[in-house]
Amino acid sequence: MYKLITPPTTGSKITFENGEPRVPDHPIIPFIRGDGTGIDIWPASQKVFDAAVAVAYGGQRQISWFKVYAGDEACEKYGTYQYLPEDTLQAIQEYGIAIKGPLTTPIGGGIRSLNVALRQIHDLYACVRPCTYYSGTPSPHKTPEKLDVIIYRENTEDIYLGIEWRQGNPICDRLIKLLNEELIPATPEHQGKQIRLDSGIGIKPVSKTGSQRLVRRALQHALRLPKAKQMVTLVHKGNIMKYTEGAFRDWGYELATTEFRAECVTEQESWILSNRERNPSITIEENARRIEPGYDALTSEKQAKICQEVEAVLNQIWDSHGQGQWQEKVMVNDRIADSIFQQIQTRPDEYSILATLNLNGDYLSDAAAAIVGGLGMGPGANIGDRCAIFEATHGTAPKHAGLDRINPGSVILSGVMMLEFMGWQEAADLIKQGIARAISHREVTYDLARLMAPPVEPPLKCSEFADAIIRHFQA
Repeated sequence: MYKLITPPTTGSKITFENGEPRVPDHPIIPFIRGDGTGIDIWPASQKVFDAAVAVAYGGQRQISWFKVYAGDEACEKYGTYQYLPEDTLQAIQEYGIAIKGPLTTPIGGGIRSLNVALRQIHDLYACVRPCTYYSGTPSPHKTPEKLDVIIYRENTEDIYLGIEWRQGNPICDRLIKLLNEELIPATPEHQGKQIRLDSGIGIKPVSKTGSQRLVRRALQHALRLPKAKQMVTLVHKGNIMKYTEGAFRDWGYELATTEFRAECVTEQESWILSNRERNPSITIEENARRIEPGYDALTSEKQAKICQEVEAVLNQIWDSHGQGQWQEKVMVNDRIADSIFQQIQTRPDEYSILATLNLNGDYLSDAAAAIVGGLGMGPGANIGDRCAIFEATHGTAPKHAGLDRINPGSVILSGVMMLEFMGWQEAADLIKQGIARAISHREVTYDLARLMAPPVEPPLKCSEFADAIIRHFQA
Protein backbone atom coordinates (compact mmCIF):
# COMPACT_ATOMS: atom_id res chain seq x y z
CA MET A 1 0.00 0.00 0.00
CA TYR A 2 1.38 3.38 -1.02
CA LYS A 3 1.02 6.51 1.07
CA LEU A 4 0.90 9.36 -1.46
CA ILE A 5 1.17 7.81 -4.92
CA THR A 6 -1.18 5.69 -7.01
CA PRO A 7 -0.03 3.19 -9.67
CA PRO A 8 -1.58 3.33 -13.15
CA THR A 9 -4.79 1.38 -13.58
CA THR A 10 -3.54 -0.19 -16.83
CA GLY A 11 -0.39 -2.19 -17.43
CA SER A 12 1.49 -5.04 -15.74
CA LYS A 13 4.57 -5.52 -13.60
CA ILE A 14 7.99 -6.44 -14.94
CA THR A 15 9.40 -9.45 -13.10
CA PHE A 16 12.91 -10.93 -12.92
CA GLU A 17 13.95 -14.53 -13.44
CA ASN A 18 17.57 -15.59 -12.93
CA GLY A 19 18.60 -11.95 -13.02
CA GLU A 20 16.89 -11.22 -16.35
CA PRO A 21 13.70 -9.17 -16.87
CA ARG A 22 10.44 -10.68 -18.04
CA VAL A 23 8.63 -7.82 -19.75
CA PRO A 24 4.92 -7.75 -20.69
CA ASP A 25 3.71 -5.79 -23.72
CA HIS A 26 2.21 -3.09 -21.48
CA PRO A 27 4.64 -2.67 -18.59
CA ILE A 28 4.26 -0.18 -15.76
CA ILE A 29 7.53 1.73 -15.33
CA PRO A 30 8.15 4.11 -12.41
CA PHE A 31 9.96 7.34 -13.27
CA ILE A 32 11.60 10.03 -11.15
CA ARG A 33 11.42 13.38 -12.93
CA GLY A 34 14.60 14.67 -11.31
CA ASP A 35 15.58 17.96 -9.71
CA GLY A 36 16.73 21.16 -11.40
CA THR A 37 16.66 20.66 -15.14
CA GLY A 38 14.69 17.45 -14.70
CA ILE A 39 11.64 19.65 -15.11
CA ASP A 40 12.68 20.17 -18.76
CA ILE A 41 14.54 16.95 -19.52
CA TRP A 42 11.93 14.41 -18.45
CA PRO A 43 8.96 15.63 -20.55
CA ALA A 44 11.19 15.78 -23.63
CA SER A 45 12.56 12.30 -22.97
CA GLN A 46 9.19 10.70 -22.27
CA LYS A 47 7.87 12.15 -25.53
CA VAL A 48 10.72 10.44 -27.42
CA PHE A 49 10.23 7.10 -25.65
CA ASP A 50 6.49 7.01 -26.31
CA ALA A 51 6.93 7.99 -29.96
CA ALA A 52 9.58 5.33 -30.55
CA VAL A 53 7.47 2.58 -28.99
CA ALA A 54 4.41 3.67 -30.99
CA VAL A 55 6.32 3.73 -34.30
CA ALA A 56 8.17 0.48 -33.63
CA TYR A 57 5.18 -1.59 -32.48
CA GLY A 58 2.11 0.13 -33.88
CA GLY A 59 0.18 0.01 -30.63
CA GLN A 60 1.02 -3.60 -29.77
CA ARG A 61 3.28 -2.39 -26.98
CA GLN A 62 2.97 0.64 -24.72
CA ILE A 63 4.54 1.89 -21.48
CA SER A 64 2.33 2.99 -18.58
CA TRP A 65 4.38 5.58 -16.70
CA PHE A 66 4.17 5.68 -12.90
CA LYS A 67 5.40 8.91 -11.32
CA VAL A 68 7.35 8.45 -8.09
CA TYR A 69 9.37 10.97 -6.12
CA ALA A 70 12.94 11.55 -4.92
CA GLY A 71 15.10 14.56 -4.19
CA ASP A 72 13.71 18.05 -3.78
CA GLU A 73 10.42 17.15 -5.42
CA ALA A 74 9.93 14.40 -2.83
CA CYS A 75 10.46 16.90 0.00
CA GLU A 76 7.76 19.10 -1.50
CA LYS A 77 5.30 16.21 -1.51
CA TYR A 78 6.28 14.20 1.57
CA GLY A 79 7.80 16.84 3.86
CA THR A 80 11.18 18.29 4.79
CA TYR A 81 14.17 15.92 4.48
CA GLN A 82 12.02 13.19 2.91
CA TYR A 83 14.42 12.88 -0.01
CA LEU A 84 13.83 9.19 -0.61
CA PRO A 85 10.31 8.15 0.51
CA GLU A 86 9.43 4.56 1.23
CA ASP A 87 6.75 4.82 -1.51
CA THR A 88 9.48 5.27 -4.11
CA LEU A 89 11.63 2.41 -2.84
CA GLN A 90 8.62 0.09 -2.76
CA ALA A 91 7.52 1.05 -6.30
CA ILE A 92 10.95 0.39 -7.79
CA GLN A 93 11.15 -2.97 -6.07
CA GLU A 94 7.60 -3.92 -7.06
CA TYR A 95 7.75 -2.90 -10.72
CA GLY A 96 11.31 -3.96 -11.47
CA ILE A 97 12.55 -1.26 -13.85
CA ALA A 98 12.67 2.50 -13.28
CA ILE A 99 14.22 5.53 -14.94
CA LYS A 100 15.26 8.82 -13.38
CA GLY A 101 16.56 12.29 -14.08
CA PRO A 102 19.35 13.99 -12.08
CA LEU A 103 18.90 14.30 -8.30
CA THR A 104 20.12 16.83 -5.77
CA THR A 105 22.65 15.63 -3.19
CA PRO A 106 21.11 16.40 0.24
CA ILE A 107 22.92 19.01 2.33
CA GLY A 108 23.76 18.11 5.90
CA GLY A 109 23.59 14.74 7.63
CA GLY A 110 21.72 11.59 6.72
CA ILE A 111 21.88 10.32 3.13
CA ARG A 112 25.22 11.12 1.49
CA SER A 113 23.93 10.60 -2.03
CA LEU A 114 20.48 9.63 -3.28
CA ASN A 115 21.99 7.86 -6.26
CA VAL A 116 24.28 5.79 -4.05
CA ALA A 117 21.42 5.05 -1.63
CA LEU A 118 19.21 3.74 -4.46
CA ARG A 119 21.99 1.48 -5.69
CA GLN A 120 22.76 0.05 -2.28
CA ILE A 121 19.16 -0.38 -1.10
CA HIS A 122 18.22 -2.31 -4.25
CA ASP A 123 21.62 -4.06 -4.57
CA LEU A 124 22.16 -2.61 -8.05
CA TYR A 125 25.70 -3.90 -8.25
CA ALA A 126 26.48 -3.18 -11.90
CA CYS A 127 26.80 0.43 -13.05
CA VAL A 128 26.78 0.24 -16.84
CA ARG A 129 28.02 3.21 -18.88
CA PRO A 130 28.22 2.90 -22.70
CA CYS A 131 30.43 5.48 -24.42
CA THR A 132 29.60 5.65 -28.13
CA TYR A 133 30.24 8.47 -30.57
CA TYR A 134 27.49 9.97 -32.70
CA SER A 135 28.84 11.50 -35.88
CA GLY A 136 28.97 15.28 -35.78
CA THR A 137 29.10 15.54 -31.99
CA PRO A 138 31.84 18.04 -31.08
CA SER A 139 34.74 16.38 -29.27
CA PRO A 140 38.21 17.43 -28.09
CA HIS A 141 39.55 14.15 -29.47
CA LYS A 142 40.82 13.80 -33.05
CA THR A 143 39.22 10.41 -33.63
CA PRO A 144 36.34 10.03 -31.16
CA GLU A 145 34.60 7.60 -33.50
CA LYS A 146 37.20 4.96 -32.59
CA LEU A 147 35.95 4.78 -29.02
CA ASP A 148 33.04 2.41 -28.52
CA VAL A 149 33.25 0.93 -25.04
CA ILE A 150 30.87 -0.21 -22.31
CA ILE A 151 32.07 0.24 -18.74
CA TYR A 152 30.84 -2.22 -16.12
CA ARG A 153 31.59 -0.63 -12.76
CA GLU A 154 31.07 -2.46 -9.46
CA ASN A 155 28.51 -0.43 -7.58
CA THR A 156 28.26 -1.62 -3.99
CA GLU A 157 31.76 -2.14 -2.60
CA ASP A 158 35.16 -0.39 -2.73
CA ILE A 159 34.80 3.28 -1.71
CA TYR A 160 31.02 3.27 -2.36
CA LEU A 161 30.41 1.32 0.81
CA GLY A 162 31.38 4.57 2.53
CA ILE A 163 33.04 3.12 5.64
CA GLU A 164 35.29 5.85 6.99
CA TRP A 165 36.06 7.81 10.15
CA ARG A 166 37.00 11.46 10.45
CA GLN A 167 40.43 12.41 11.81
CA GLY A 168 40.18 12.89 15.54
CA ASN A 169 37.08 10.70 15.93
CA PRO A 170 37.60 8.39 18.96
CA ILE A 171 36.85 5.30 16.87
CA CYS A 172 39.36 6.48 14.28
CA ASP A 173 41.99 6.97 16.98
CA ARG A 174 41.31 3.50 18.40
CA LEU A 175 41.56 1.93 14.96
CA ILE A 176 44.88 3.64 14.21
CA LYS A 177 46.24 2.49 17.57
CA LEU A 178 45.12 -1.09 16.90
CA LEU A 179 46.66 -1.08 13.44
CA ASN A 180 49.94 0.53 14.48
CA GLU A 181 50.51 -1.49 17.63
CA GLU A 182 49.05 -4.90 16.82
CA LEU A 183 47.89 -5.63 13.29
CA ILE A 184 50.61 -4.01 11.17
CA PRO A 185 53.56 -5.42 13.20
CA ALA A 186 51.95 -8.87 13.03
CA THR A 187 52.05 -8.83 9.22
CA PRO A 188 55.58 -9.42 7.83
CA GLU A 189 55.01 -7.57 4.57
CA HIS A 190 53.96 -4.43 6.48
CA GLN A 191 56.94 -4.30 8.83
CA GLY A 192 58.11 -0.74 9.45
CA LYS A 193 54.89 0.87 8.26
CA GLN A 194 52.91 3.19 10.51
CA ILE A 195 49.79 5.31 10.06
CA ARG A 196 50.12 8.94 11.11
CA LEU A 197 48.11 9.66 14.24
CA ASP A 198 46.32 12.61 12.62
CA SER A 199 44.92 10.51 9.78
CA GLY A 200 41.38 9.84 8.70
CA ILE A 201 40.64 6.17 7.99
CA GLY A 202 38.65 4.62 5.15
CA ILE A 203 37.99 0.93 4.53
CA LYS A 204 38.10 -0.50 0.99
CA PRO A 205 36.29 -3.86 0.94
CA VAL A 206 36.40 -5.97 -2.21
CA SER A 207 34.70 -9.37 -2.08
CA LYS A 208 34.89 -12.39 -4.33
CA THR A 209 31.09 -12.48 -4.52
CA GLY A 210 30.81 -8.81 -5.51
CA SER A 211 33.64 -9.02 -8.01
CA GLN A 212 32.48 -12.14 -9.77
CA ARG A 213 28.84 -11.17 -10.14
CA LEU A 214 29.98 -7.93 -11.81
CA VAL A 215 32.35 -9.76 -14.16
CA ARG A 216 29.63 -12.32 -14.88
CA ARG A 217 27.30 -9.59 -16.18
CA ALA A 218 30.12 -8.12 -18.26
CA LEU A 219 30.83 -11.51 -19.84
CA GLN A 220 27.14 -12.16 -20.50
CA HIS A 221 26.97 -8.79 -22.25
CA ALA A 222 30.07 -9.59 -24.31
CA LEU A 223 28.45 -12.78 -25.57
CA ARG A 224 25.62 -10.69 -27.06
CA LEU A 225 27.99 -8.48 -29.05
CA PRO A 226 29.31 -9.07 -32.59
CA LYS A 227 32.36 -11.37 -32.64
CA ALA A 228 34.77 -8.49 -33.28
CA LYS A 229 33.65 -6.79 -30.06
CA GLN A 230 33.65 -9.82 -27.76
CA MET A 231 36.29 -8.73 -25.28
CA VAL A 232 36.24 -8.03 -21.53
CA THR A 233 39.13 -6.12 -19.96
CA LEU A 234 39.57 -6.32 -16.19
CA VAL A 235 40.75 -2.88 -15.00
CA HIS A 236 42.60 -2.79 -11.69
CA LYS A 237 45.49 -1.41 -9.65
CA GLY A 238 46.62 -4.85 -8.56
CA ASN A 239 50.29 -4.01 -8.89
CA ILE A 240 49.90 -1.91 -5.72
CA MET A 241 46.77 -3.19 -3.92
CA LYS A 242 47.22 -6.91 -4.35
CA TYR A 243 44.50 -8.19 -2.03
CA THR A 244 41.69 -5.93 -3.24
CA GLU A 245 42.40 -4.67 -6.77
CA GLY A 246 44.61 -7.66 -7.56
CA ALA A 247 42.04 -10.04 -6.15
CA PHE A 248 39.38 -8.48 -8.41
CA ARG A 249 41.54 -9.36 -11.41
CA ASP A 250 42.25 -12.90 -10.17
CA TRP A 251 38.60 -13.60 -9.34
CA GLY A 252 37.59 -12.28 -12.76
CA TYR A 253 39.94 -14.67 -14.51
CA GLU A 254 38.79 -17.51 -12.27
CA LEU A 255 35.16 -16.92 -13.23
CA ALA A 256 35.96 -16.68 -16.94
CA THR A 257 37.97 -19.91 -16.98
CA THR A 258 35.45 -21.95 -14.98
CA GLU A 259 31.87 -20.78 -15.42
CA PHE A 260 32.52 -19.48 -18.96
CA ARG A 261 35.24 -21.93 -19.92
CA ALA A 262 33.65 -22.98 -23.21
CA GLU A 263 33.02 -19.37 -24.29
CA CYS A 264 36.20 -17.60 -23.07
CA VAL A 265 39.93 -17.49 -23.59
CA THR A 266 42.37 -15.35 -21.63
CA GLU A 267 44.97 -13.24 -23.37
CA GLN A 268 47.82 -15.34 -22.00
CA GLU A 269 46.10 -18.55 -23.05
CA SER A 270 45.75 -17.17 -26.57
CA TRP A 271 49.50 -16.53 -26.70
CA ILE A 272 50.28 -20.06 -25.55
CA LEU A 273 47.87 -21.60 -28.05
CA SER A 274 49.02 -19.47 -30.97
CA ASN A 275 52.67 -20.26 -30.23
CA ARG A 276 51.91 -23.95 -30.63
CA GLU A 277 49.76 -23.32 -33.72
CA ARG A 278 52.66 -21.57 -35.42
CA ASN A 279 55.14 -24.23 -34.35
CA PRO A 280 53.58 -27.59 -33.42
CA SER A 281 56.94 -28.90 -32.15
CA ILE A 282 57.64 -25.97 -29.81
CA THR A 283 58.81 -27.06 -26.37
CA ILE A 284 57.05 -26.08 -23.16
CA GLU A 285 60.11 -24.06 -22.11
CA GLU A 286 60.35 -22.16 -25.39
CA ASN A 287 56.62 -21.42 -25.28
CA ALA A 288 57.07 -20.07 -21.75
CA ARG A 289 59.98 -17.93 -22.92
CA ARG A 290 57.83 -16.37 -25.62
CA ILE A 291 54.97 -15.40 -23.33
CA GLU A 292 57.31 -14.04 -20.64
CA PRO A 293 59.93 -11.67 -22.15
CA GLY A 294 61.98 -11.65 -18.92
CA TYR A 295 61.96 -15.44 -18.63
CA ASP A 296 65.74 -15.96 -18.77
CA ALA A 297 66.32 -13.49 -15.92
CA LEU A 298 63.88 -15.23 -13.59
CA THR A 299 64.81 -17.67 -10.86
CA SER A 300 64.55 -21.35 -11.72
CA GLU A 301 61.56 -21.60 -9.39
CA LYS A 302 59.65 -18.87 -11.26
CA GLN A 303 60.63 -20.36 -14.62
CA ALA A 304 59.25 -23.71 -13.52
CA LYS A 305 55.98 -22.09 -12.47
CA ILE A 306 55.51 -20.47 -15.89
CA CYS A 307 56.30 -23.77 -17.61
CA GLN A 308 53.66 -25.47 -15.45
CA GLU A 309 51.11 -22.84 -16.49
CA VAL A 310 51.92 -23.38 -20.18
CA GLU A 311 51.65 -27.13 -19.86
CA ALA A 312 48.35 -26.90 -17.97
CA VAL A 313 46.79 -24.66 -20.65
CA LEU A 314 47.82 -27.01 -23.46
CA ASN A 315 46.60 -30.09 -21.59
CA GLN A 316 43.29 -28.58 -20.57
CA ILE A 317 42.04 -26.54 -23.54
CA TRP A 318 44.06 -27.43 -26.64
CA ASP A 319 41.29 -29.69 -27.95
CA SER A 320 38.51 -27.14 -27.29
CA HIS A 321 40.39 -23.88 -27.95
CA GLY A 322 43.43 -24.79 -30.08
CA GLN A 323 43.82 -24.76 -33.88
CA GLY A 324 42.35 -21.26 -34.06
CA GLN A 325 39.17 -22.07 -32.12
CA TRP A 326 40.15 -19.52 -29.45
CA GLN A 327 39.65 -16.73 -31.99
CA GLU A 328 35.89 -17.36 -31.81
CA LYS A 329 35.84 -17.02 -28.02
CA VAL A 330 35.35 -13.98 -25.77
CA MET A 331 38.82 -12.56 -25.06
CA VAL A 332 39.46 -11.77 -21.38
CA ASN A 333 42.48 -9.65 -20.53
CA ASP A 334 43.48 -7.13 -17.88
CA ARG A 335 45.06 -3.68 -17.76
CA ILE A 336 46.43 -1.51 -14.97
CA ALA A 337 44.03 1.38 -14.23
CA ASP A 338 46.42 4.26 -15.02
CA SER A 339 47.43 2.57 -18.28
CA ILE A 340 43.85 2.18 -19.50
CA PHE A 341 43.25 5.93 -19.14
CA GLN A 342 45.98 6.47 -21.68
CA GLN A 343 44.95 3.62 -23.93
CA ILE A 344 41.33 4.69 -24.37
CA GLN A 345 42.79 7.83 -25.93
CA THR A 346 45.70 6.39 -27.90
CA ARG A 347 44.30 2.93 -28.79
CA PRO A 348 40.55 3.21 -28.18
CA ASP A 349 39.50 0.70 -30.83
CA GLU A 350 41.33 -2.12 -29.02
CA TYR A 351 38.76 -2.22 -26.21
CA SER A 352 35.12 -3.20 -25.92
CA ILE A 353 33.89 -3.92 -22.37
CA LEU A 354 35.83 -2.65 -19.35
CA ALA A 355 35.03 -4.31 -16.00
CA THR A 356 36.23 -2.27 -13.04
CA LEU A 357 35.94 -1.70 -9.34
CA ASN A 358 34.06 1.35 -8.16
CA LEU A 359 36.58 4.17 -7.95
CA ASN A 360 38.43 3.26 -11.16
CA GLY A 361 35.13 2.97 -12.99
CA ASP A 362 33.93 6.32 -11.67
CA TYR A 363 36.91 8.15 -13.16
CA LEU A 364 37.09 6.06 -16.30
CA SER A 365 33.43 6.42 -17.30
CA ASP A 366 33.57 10.23 -17.13
CA ALA A 367 36.89 10.34 -18.99
CA ALA A 368 35.49 8.14 -21.76
CA ALA A 369 32.29 10.21 -21.92
CA ALA A 370 34.37 13.36 -22.46
CA ILE A 371 35.88 11.84 -25.59
CA VAL A 372 32.50 11.19 -27.22
CA GLY A 373 30.75 14.44 -26.31
CA GLY A 374 30.51 14.80 -22.53
CA LEU A 375 28.05 13.79 -19.84
CA GLY A 376 25.19 15.48 -21.69
CA MET A 377 25.39 12.53 -24.09
CA GLY A 378 26.30 9.96 -21.43
CA PRO A 379 23.70 7.32 -20.48
CA GLY A 380 23.85 5.13 -17.41
CA ALA A 381 22.19 2.13 -15.83
CA ASN A 382 22.36 0.48 -12.43
CA ILE A 383 21.44 -3.18 -12.68
CA GLY A 384 20.89 -5.90 -10.11
CA ASP A 385 19.36 -9.34 -10.11
CA ARG A 386 15.91 -8.13 -9.01
CA CYS A 387 15.55 -4.66 -10.49
CA ALA A 388 17.29 -1.96 -12.55
CA ILE A 389 17.34 1.84 -12.59
CA PHE A 390 18.33 3.84 -15.68
CA GLU A 391 19.53 7.37 -15.10
CA ALA A 392 21.04 10.63 -16.31
CA THR A 393 24.75 10.74 -15.54
CA HIS A 394 25.03 14.52 -15.13
CA GLY A 395 24.03 16.90 -12.34
CA THR A 396 20.88 18.96 -11.82
CA ALA A 397 22.24 22.28 -13.23
CA PRO A 398 19.60 24.33 -11.32
CA LYS A 399 20.53 27.64 -12.97
CA HIS A 400 19.21 26.22 -16.27
CA ALA A 401 16.02 24.76 -14.78
CA GLY A 402 12.78 25.75 -16.47
CA LEU A 403 14.52 27.45 -19.41
CA ASP A 404 13.90 24.61 -21.89
CA ARG A 405 17.52 24.72 -23.07
CA ILE A 406 19.41 21.81 -21.51
CA ASN A 407 20.41 18.72 -23.51
CA PRO A 408 18.09 15.78 -22.70
CA GLY A 409 20.46 13.33 -24.42
CA SER A 410 21.66 11.61 -21.26
CA VAL A 411 18.17 10.62 -20.12
CA ILE A 412 17.09 9.75 -23.66
CA LEU A 413 20.09 7.48 -24.20
CA SER A 414 19.53 5.96 -20.76
CA GLY A 415 16.03 5.19 -22.03
CA VAL A 416 17.64 3.49 -25.03
CA MET A 417 19.56 1.28 -22.59
CA MET A 418 16.31 0.58 -20.75
CA LEU A 419 14.50 -0.44 -23.94
CA GLU A 420 17.40 -2.70 -24.91
CA PHE A 421 17.39 -4.26 -21.45
CA MET A 422 13.66 -4.90 -21.88
CA GLY A 423 14.28 -6.57 -25.24
CA TRP A 424 12.57 -3.76 -27.17
CA GLN A 425 15.47 -3.32 -29.58
CA GLU A 426 13.39 -1.92 -32.44
CA ALA A 427 12.31 1.09 -30.39
CA ALA A 428 15.84 1.57 -29.06
CA ASP A 429 17.26 1.54 -32.59
CA LEU A 430 14.77 4.17 -33.73
CA ILE A 431 15.91 6.55 -31.00
CA LYS A 432 19.59 5.99 -31.75
CA GLN A 433 18.87 6.61 -35.42
CA GLY A 434 16.95 9.78 -34.60
CA ILE A 435 19.70 11.15 -32.37
CA ALA A 436 22.42 10.36 -34.90
CA ARG A 437 20.54 12.06 -37.73
CA ALA A 438 19.59 15.10 -35.65
CA ILE A 439 23.22 15.68 -34.68
CA SER A 440 24.54 15.09 -38.20
CA HIS A 441 22.02 17.71 -39.40
CA ARG A 442 23.32 20.12 -36.73
CA GLU A 443 19.94 20.14 -34.95
CA VAL A 444 21.28 20.31 -31.40
CA THR A 445 20.93 22.07 -28.04
CA TYR A 446 23.23 24.90 -26.95
CA ASP A 447 25.88 22.71 -25.25
CA LEU A 448 26.70 21.01 -28.55
CA ALA A 449 25.81 23.97 -30.77
CA ARG A 450 28.46 26.27 -29.28
CA LEU A 451 31.22 23.72 -29.84
CA MET A 452 30.43 23.01 -33.47
CA ALA A 453 32.34 24.69 -36.25
CA PRO A 454 30.84 27.04 -37.15
CA PRO A 455 28.61 27.37 -34.04
CA VAL A 456 24.93 26.64 -34.62
CA GLU A 457 22.72 29.72 -34.29
CA PRO A 458 20.16 29.51 -32.91
CA PRO A 459 20.43 26.19 -31.06
CA LEU A 460 17.39 24.04 -30.48
CA LYS A 461 15.50 24.13 -27.21
CA CYS A 462 15.33 20.98 -25.10
CA SER A 463 11.80 20.24 -26.32
CA GLU A 464 12.76 21.02 -29.92
CA PHE A 465 15.64 18.54 -29.79
CA ALA A 466 13.14 15.86 -28.77
CA ASP A 467 10.96 16.80 -31.74
CA ALA A 468 13.98 16.62 -34.06
CA ILE A 469 14.84 13.14 -32.86
CA ILE A 470 11.28 11.94 -33.46
CA ARG A 471 11.20 13.58 -36.88
CA HIS A 472 14.34 11.70 -37.87
CA PHE A 473 12.87 8.30 -36.98
CA GLN A 474 11.47 8.13 -40.49
CA ALA A 475 13.90 10.44 -42.29
